[in-house]
Amino acid sequence: MLSNRWMVLLLTAAAPCVWGTTYIVASELLPADRPLLAAVLRSLPAGLLLAVLIRRLPRGSWWARSAVLGVLNIGVFFAFLFIAAYRLPGGAAATIGAVQPLIVAVLASRWIGEKLTLSKVAAGVIGLAGVALLVLQAQVRLDMLGVTAALGGALAMACGVVLTKKWGRPDTLLATTSWQLIAGGLFLVPIALLVEGPPPSNLTVANTVGYLYLGIIGTALAYTLWFRGVHLLPTSSTALLGLLSPLVATVAGWALLEQRLTAGQVLGALPPLILSVGRGRG
Repeated sequence: MLSNRWMVLLLTAAAPCVWGTTYIVASELLPADRPLLAAVLRSLPAGLLLAVLIRRLPRGSWWARSAVLGVLNIGVFFAFLFIAAYRLPGGAAATIGAVQPLIVAVLASRWIGEKLTLSKVAAGVIGLAGVALLVLQAQVRLDMLGVTAALGGALAMACGVVLTKKWGRPDTLLATTSWQLIAGGLFLVPIALLVEGPPPSNLTVANTVGYLYLGIIGTALAYTLWFRGVHLLPTSSTALLGLLSPLVATVAGWALLEQRLTAGQVLGALPPLILSVGRGRG
């Protein structure tokens, strides 16, 4: 039997593994040039569905806190995530975001008093080295807007992770997840309408399947597992599990889209895997 600690680790790790498939779903199943629409449809329906099922609302200061966490963890992160997914190869987009564990370690030391140890910094730097090998040896020219969006998403998510740990959980896991999804989705709706206009009327079956997968599996389920791990595991350890996302994205691009991998990129994929498993236990 697996220990409870390992079970928490494995369930939390499932979330970034699922998120690693976001890039291939966006490029192969979703309508072209609609990153903000994808962000809205990934967050708001899933949040409303959970809200209908649990029927619990925030109280007191948690209206404002849910809004802040929703904007960081969902609204801003999803917007940047899909902009990067539309403009970069999946492996490159995901691996650029692997700067997040280092940001989390620094913010956690400032905001919630977690000690910034040499091992945490070294883990973040090693993870970045793997990112560099994966990204810099890519066979395509990287779009700078996509790179900037990937970095912005990592920063937003890092802030959200640390604040989630700092503020705790005032209600059930599904309740707090639904509040954040709704807040993030509502934040995105006017921006999406202003930038991209109304949703297209000619969505295909493939588009619908893509949105359903991202909303149900990639959001409602994955974020429930992720926020559970954020509350039960050390902040820096949880962030390092996010390094599994670029690994899955890179392998998916190679296996399903025949994107070439160099020896350097394969080498670069090893640090995220080793760090996610090794430090995730700590």
